[in-house]
Amino acid sequence: MTESMSENNLIDERALSKLRWRCRRGLLENDLFIERFFDKHAAALTEKQAQGLRELMDLSDNDLLDLLLRRKEPEGELVRADVIEVLALLRTTATAV
Repeated sequence: MTESMSENNLIDERALSKLRWRCRRGLLENDLFIERFFDKHAAALTEKQAQGLRELMDLSDNDLLDLLLRRKEPEGELVRADVIEVLALLRTTATAV
């Protein structure tokens, strides 16, 4: 199986559960964005999107919130298709509620 094909595979339930746990944050505002994201997109989350979300979770709470609220845009190593795709989904989910 090629790398691009595996990136488009849906993540399994165990990986999804681990990712949800990894996404727990210290700021309620971030948790609200993330919970809405999972409510809407968990069933269709791909390996590629999960990796982008993991990268965003490596940020501090304040830096993540700045991205979610569009106060900042991704820079440096975060300027990748998977990160930008997930960030767009997180932002859209928040405005759709």
